[in-house]
Amino acid sequence: MVLSSVISIYYNNGASAPFPITTMSLSSFNYHPSSLTSLSYSLSIPSPYSLHLSSLRCSSRTQPRRNPKPKGFRVNCLAGEPLKVMISGAPASGKGTQCELIVQKYGLVHISTGDLLRAEVSSGTEIGNKAKEYMETGRLVPDEIVIAMVKSRLSQQDAKEKGWLLDGYPRSSAQAQSLEQMKIRPDIYIVLDVPDEILIDRCVGRRLDPVTGKIYHIKNFPPESEEIKARLVTRTDDTSEKVKSRLTTYKKNAEAISSTYLNILNKIDGNRPKDVVFGEIDSLLLRLQKDKVETKKLGISIPESDIRSSLVSSSPDNWRGIPTRLNNIPHSREIRKYFYDDVLQATQRAINDGGIRLKVEISIPELNPEMDVYRIGTLMELVRVLALSFADDGKRVKVCVQGSMGEGALSGMPLQLAGSRNILEFMDWGDYGAKGTFINIGSIGAKEVSEQDDIFILVAPQNAVGNCIIDDLKAMTDAAGSKPVILINPRLKDLPGSSGIMQTMGRDKRLEYAASFQSCYFFRLLYYAGTQYPIMGALRMSYPYRYELYKRVDEPSGKEKYVILATFPEKPNVDEINNAFEGKPRNQEKRASGIWGFLSGIL
Repeated sequence: MVLSSVISIYYNNGASAPFPITTMSLSSFNYHPSSLTSLSYSLSIPSPYSLHLSSLRCSSRTQPRRNPKPKGFRVNCLAGEPLKVMISGAPASGKGTQCELIVQKYGLVHISTGDLLRAEVSSGTEIGNKAKEYMETGRLVPDEIVIAMVKSRLSQQDAKEKGWLLDGYPRSSAQAQSLEQMKIRPDIYIVLDVPDEILIDRCVGRRLDPVTGKIYHIKNFPPESEEIKARLVTRTDDTSEKVKSRLTTYKKNAEAISSTYLNILNKIDGNRPKDVVFGEIDSLLLRLQKDKVETKKLGISIPESDIRSSLVSSSPDNWRGIPTRLNNIPHSREIRKYFYDDVLQATQRAINDGGIRLKVEISIPELNPEMDVYRIGTLMELVRVLALSFADDGKRVKVCVQGSMGEGALSGMPLQLAGSRNILEFMDWGDYGAKGTFINIGSIGAKEVSEQDDIFILVAPQNAVGNCIIDDLKAMTDAAGSKPVILINPRLKDLPGSSGIMQTMGRDKRLEYAASFQSCYFFRLLYYAGTQYPIMGALRMSYPYRYELYKRVDEPSGKEKYVILATFPEKPNVDEINNAFEGKPRNQEKRASGIWGFLSGIL
């Protein structure tokens, strides 16, 4: 039986706030005792990770963080390796500015349907004459004419050699599908995300100088003189009502288009200075360009879709998206391996960047002890994958599980970890004798740290009622010094002490220490509060990239998919998650009602 409860969320300043959440919520990583009868792990079953250490190797190459080159610097694509970019954004999102910066640096051919229509009409081409007939009578130019113009422009030699930037097109699902049928597909689809109230302010505040044609803004870019100010006019399309109508239309079309380009979609926060926005876009394009060049140099034939997938959702980490049917239990080996690899890559990148205090938080159903389908064997497999990979790189790894805590009647350990030490001791560690040489099993504490150890992996460290693990944990990390310590699914919030009251003495320091671990991987499914079905979405972060919020969407065929809603530089709170699901601006206050108000939150 699944029970909902009110849990007090404790912040670093010691304040607390009750919030109704589901037992699968993002608000905590509570590890309540789980029945060991749910354990379905068999020590005798061979693992796909136990054959050879070399089979576990995963590229630990960390992509350097790049800054935009000085203005005027241009990156030229190698012959035969042009970039193909689509960019979309609501009116006043800054799309035009970013297009200019992209073209300036990368030399791409900038293509917008408005410019194409005007050029074709003025040139008197056959397509232009057809378009002119519609334009002169005030009718919309049909999709087939516009698509023919786009196809014709993309087939020209300069677009083939330099690459192209398709600005604001396609605008509908039908247009996107038409491009797909003609095999016209970008390497990356960039969407500028700006809150509605900011967009409205940008539009309503715009003013046009009828003499020079220059655009001003009454607050952000005022005119240079009173003379210019006196002659400024408001464009007919820049009224509040019309702007809101255009935004509604844009959102409707953008959501329809996103499904076509889901695996290459990258949402960029456009509510920042233009140089900061371009810096993020530039990083994505540089990575894409580098992957193409390296692939060509190596002479490897890799489908472009595989190259593009490394850029999805601002996370160039060779991630293929969220697997579907995650509520189908038990998980297949493919799904488990999928997440093991995802965690491994993020952890390796963090360590290669110098991270020494790291934590992994992953809560698929089999790794969530709050659900009756929790499998301790899945947790042990994840630990084994990490340990074997580091051992394969020549590192000596100490895998640590906390032992019994307390004395006398208060002695004990969390039921979730019961038997885990024995499982680690007897599970298959491969054919090359890694265990006992490169991998050793131990407990949590300073005495477990030896000179020969290079990396420490701590399995689900957690406080128990009456006993606090943090003192032992801190002593161990102090002894480890600059050696990496990785916490797998930790639970370090305070619990009642042996006397039945909260452990108030030193609480702030304990919380501060618990918060000192850097998150290198985070994955959690989202449900309605009080339920564990259906899955509403997911939140994911893979170091060093942003937090990504996904919505699960049912398709007519009976299948499902995950559509990215937003990205965040830090872990989003409950209001930010709810607002993203409702399509509300990020800084708008959350309404007290609404079905998404019941969505679970996170710390």
